[in-house]
Amino acid sequence: MMATQPVDQLKQAAAEAAVALIENGMIVGLGSGSTAAFATSAIGRRVREGLRIVGIPTSEKTADQARKLNIPLATLGEHPQVDLAIDGADEAEVGSLDLIKGGGGNQLREKIVEAASARFIVIVDSGKVVDRLGLRYPVPVEVIRFGWEVTFRRLESLGISPKRRTHPNGEVFLTDENNYILDCACGAIPNARKLQADIDGIVGVVEHGLFIGMAERIVVAGEDGVTTLFPAHEPA
Repeated sequence: MMATQPVDQLKQAAAEAAVALIENGMIVGLGSGSTAAFATSAIGRRVREGLRIVGIPTSEKTADQARKLNIPLATLGEHPQVDLAIDGADEAEVGSLDLIKGGGGNQLREKIVEAASARFIVIVDSGKVVDRLGLRYPVPVEVIRFGWEVTFRRLESLGISPKRRTHPNGEVFLTDENNYILDCACGAIPNARKLQADIDGIVGVVEHGLFIGMAERIVVAGEDGVTTLFPAHEPA
């Protein structure tokens, strides 16, 4: 019987495959979270080997990691067009390549950088690949702290179950922008585009973790190696 590979080994394998796509001179979006951290480490190694890139970090934590690895950093103000962004996901849907992101609370900056990217590559272990979004993870919704209770009730009116995110010690979680996150349990999402539009229409919502139609490909590392998923072509 084949031994099961630790999840971190799978994450690293996916990260290495995606980082191999980076070329000299690129502006690269540096994702956030445990899987993206493997990609940032791999980029740091390539920089030490002579790769010339500029990174745009999607969180303070990623920026700190990149500085320690001597990856040159800049802002979107300096480089508004990103060539390639690499990031992880909490769930990745087969076929559509739609995503749920934001388990680490960085979905706002991630979406800004990844929307500015010509190419967005997602890296996951095989456990993150699903047939339908929403079955395993809630959708994180970042909201303004003022009047958040009203925003909470309006999210409830969509038939979902929000819960304000806290740290394990009970302290309220704050994003890098000092906003709250409401983790919204949805169950299987029948129409992610409609849910996206419904959440976008609520006053007080800053951003959410539904990344719809943004990924170019998903690099998946599993027991049988690394595979790549592309979006299914819809019939004409």
